[in-house]
Amino acid sequence: MSESDSKYVLQTAGFDVRFPNTNQTKHCWQAFVDYHKCINAKGEDFQPCKQFHRTYKSICPNGWTDKWTEQIEDYLFRRKLPFKYTTIVKTFTSDTLEL
Repeated sequence: MSESDSKYVLQTAGFDVRFPNTNQTKHCWQAFVDYHKCINAKGEDFQPCKQFHRTYKSICPNGWTDKWTEQIEDYLFRRKLPFKYTTIVKTFTSDTLEL
């Protein structure tokens, strides 16, 4: 079977000028956050959002994205995401805080 007969096209994330000579961890994180911001603003079917999805799926370890997705669902994600997903900030008063 030749490459042109394959039903899957393998692609990797393209070059991002914001991360020219760095470890791709930052690129992974930013693509994940950008994807979620994009789908919250425009919806999952918005084509430009799919590029962020392909990028983070390509360069991020699955364990990381699974953990981040769980944190979003549990409102524990450490980055504030607009609309659908938000970060819960716990507030403590001197009455509730035990030392």
